[in-house]
Amino acid sequence: MPPTSDARALFKLNFPQSLAIYDSYTDAQAAVDFLSDRKFAVENLCIVGTDLKSVERVLGRKNWGTVLRGAVGSGLSMAVFFSLLALIFFPPEQFLAMVVVALVIGIGVSMVFASIGYALSGGRRDFTSITQTVATRYEVLVEHKHLAEARALLDEKPGERARAFE
Repeated sequence: MPPTSDARALFKLNFPQSLAIYDSYTDAQAAVDFLSDRKFAVENLCIVGTDLKSVERVLGRKNWGTVLRGAVGSGLSMAVFFSLLALIFFPPEQFLAMVVVALVIGIGVSMVFASIGYALSGGRRDFTSITQTVATRYEVLVEHKHLAEARALLDEKPGERARAFE
């Protein structure tokens, strides 16, 4: 769902200017914290992650064993959910039978769909992974009318002026 216009306004600065660029979010956050400690109006700042890159971490090999083990885990969680749901609509004395039925159906359905999906993949992407988008640089922006004050205060931070020459 796209953010509402009110939410977008929170991230908008009028005529933003670059105050500093850092290699890590922690350094950018430390700069903003430094300015906050000096009583600077930090509501006029924004930290923006730039130079985005996608990082995919390969977790392991995918084969029939891993596919079916994952399906069993997925089926178990589905069965627990439907068992708890059934507890609302059925008498408690039938609960154990409902759990058994939910387990059989949940695991069975999950294994069938996982098997079909893996078989249709034809050996492409025989690995599991997670993907994350990360920023490689973090820019601290400031409202144009507060740039001089923010820059003067930030220059007081130990090592900040030398960092500009790196």
